[in-house]
Amino acid sequence: MPGDVHPQDWHPRHSPWLVAIGVMLATFMQVLDTSIANIALPHIAGSLSATTDQATWVLTSYLVSNAIILPMTGWLGNHFGRKRVFISCIGMFTLASILCGMAPNLPMLIFARILQGAGGGAMVPIAQAILLESFPPQKRGIAMATFAQAVVVAPIIGPTLGGWITDNYSWRWIFYINVPIGLLAIFLAEWLVEDPPYIKRNLKAAIDFTGFGLLALWLATLQIVLDKGQDADWLGAIWVRWFIGISVVAMIAFIVWEFRVKDPLVNLRILRSRNFATGLMLMTVIGIILYGTTAELPLFLQTLMGYPALQSGYTMSPRGVAAFFTTFLVGRLVGRVPLRVLLCFGFSMLSLSSFMLSGINLQVSMASVVLPTVLNGVAISFIFVPLTTATMSQLRQQEIGSGTGLYNLMLNLGGSVGIALVTTLVARGAQAHQALMVGHLTPADPGFVRQLHAAQAMLALHSDPVTATDQAYALFYNLLNQQAHLWAFVDTFRVFGLMVLCCLPLIFLFKRVKRPVVRQVEVQ
Repeated sequence: MPGDVHPQDWHPRHSPWLVAIGVMLATFMQVLDTSIANIALPHIAGSLSATTDQATWVLTSYLVSNAIILPMTGWLGNHFGRKRVFISCIGMFTLASILCGMAPNLPMLIFARILQGAGGGAMVPIAQAILLESFPPQKRGIAMATFAQAVVVAPIIGPTLGGWITDNYSWRWIFYINVPIGLLAIFLAEWLVEDPPYIKRNLKAAIDFTGFGLLALWLATLQIVLDKGQDADWLGAIWVRWFIGISVVAMIAFIVWEFRVKDPLVNLRILRSRNFATGLMLMTVIGIILYGTTAELPLFLQTLMGYPALQSGYTMSPRGVAAFFTTFLVGRLVGRVPLRVLLCFGFSMLSLSSFMLSGINLQVSMASVVLPTVLNGVAISFIFVPLTTATMSQLRQQEIGSGTGLYNLMLNLGGSVGIALVTTLVARGAQAHQALMVGHLTPADPGFVRQLHAAQAMLALHSDPVTATDQAYALFYNLLNQQAHLWAFVDTFRVFGLMVLCCLPLIFLFKRVKRPVVRQVEVQ
């Protein structure tokens, strides 16, 4: 009888590769939009008569709504049907993109970005779950390599594409380009995607309103603190301390509630799987490194090296190219080479690239930056594909939807932590190094006095002695400020390198994943 078919025996009617093309189009569009708007913030602020600080809510509002929806993905798919939710999310994302492009003022744009984040939140984990279920177990490494094409490459090319569109057209077109892609993705999803038979068994699950409220409160306050904390001096601001307290209490209450309620909004019981829990920890670190490096390197190139936004984007592009091609190789290796070996190689390469970037200076060439970024892209591919395969290896088919939601949530939260970490370490590190180095710029230091007199003599040829003295001091202060920021960037890259090395022991917590074999299992 059809009802006696075990979920492991289910296969989609269409070719898995056709399904992959359909879902990856939507995934690429959503992931690209998480970073493409960053580069256009000054233009958005100027166009809508807002300050740059006010315009950052365009990013924060998207991240908050996106984070709230992510862990709910499994429940949404089981309650409404995965295909219906997936198509609805694409439609909401596309409609919100139109509203973003048409926004006449900042409040309207923020509202549209909230809708866009809500639509995009469930899109990526559902696409990942569809890919995992569409391919047979022995080919899931290839499926995850396909998924990595969008998740890894899109955030890297986003700033470059956003800068080019903003410079040559208008910031509104970074949202309008989603419309034709979204319509095509809806058509392909309607044609290719189908719900597995076990999805239809949970349609009568009760709605967990309490869990949703606690989840929204926890993630919204956490995301706002991560996004605005540095500007508010972190714990120096009363509202930050309140938000952190509320976030911690809401998180604990949410976890306790979800373990006790009959029909939980988020199935936290899958954390009992050692592979899944270990994978979540490692994916959080990957989010920190991936988004942190993506934020830090362009910041260094633009503020200290004087690169325009588009050229700094070009410098980052080789990482995306390397990741794109490497994922094909890694997809073939998964199942043939032990996952622990692939992960150890990937994490070692990622640490090496971070330490190579810590050797930057103010005379560094573009080629010296490109090489470590290429290694970074290769490393991310060697990590992402086997890590996802190992993390999901012990979950049942029915648990994959919840698992992908939590997995992508930790990637996004890790990204938020990484960006917050970069801004904080660079700002605080520059202050610390400046305080240490300024002790050498005194009349008691012969070297400083000699260089100051030389600068005064040169500048006096073009102005009076008093003006020349002021200009000489300003010149030395600018050099001091540059060197202080340079050392702050160096320290931050070293922190990333050490953070990756600390993850190596966690890899050996994974239970050995054997090459999957399709088995017939009796349904009780």
